[in-house]
Amino acid sequence: MAYILVLYYSRKGATAQMAQEVARGVDSVNGIEARIRTVPAVSPNTEISEDSIPVSGPPYATLEDLTECAGLALGSPTRFGNMAAPLKYFLDTTGALWQSGALIGKPAGCFTSTASLHGGQETTLISMMLPLIHQGMIILGTPYSETALFNTTTGGTPYGPSHLAGADSNFPLSDNERQLSRSLGKRLAVTALKLL
Repeated sequence: MAYILVLYYSRKGATAQMAQEVARGVDSVNGIEARIRTVPAVSPNTEISEDSIPVSGPPYATLEDLTECAGLALGSPTRFGNMAAPLKYFLDTTGALWQSGALIGKPAGCFTSTASLHGGQETTLISMMLPLIHQGMIILGTPYSETALFNTTTGGTPYGPSHLAGADSNFPLSDNERQLSRSLGKRLAVTALKLL
């Protein structure tokens, strides 16, 4: 069955919660399913590496997961207005996919969580979009037909879903943040099916 790859990195769990909501949106569409994957942490001690299978949570993504997907939802916490290093590290390994054109024409969208309301949500989403544009993917944002964009007092942007996690990452997803995350998944799934 065709699938949307929901690929994310999460250190304290907020982005992982968003990934689950995005997957629910994908799974609400018949004929396609969500495949959730994560990436390992990176360390300045380059001789130390993670086990090939995480202790808990979804499996680590492979290049095959990315090559074979019908679309991509990419999520990261904000790191100074940019995506987190582990996700960037994984994307930096996709040069062969760029050379082969494997991702050209596939829909993609991004999601993020931040500690503070103005902590770089939109720039983080854009930073994740840049390599996807180079890969030839079709970027989907959040249209204002999603009324949660007008009602949210926490996260949510036209560039993609976002979440205000708080300094200790202890704020739960708001109803609007859940809705916007699910709408991204559904929009990716519907678009991918039209493009297959």
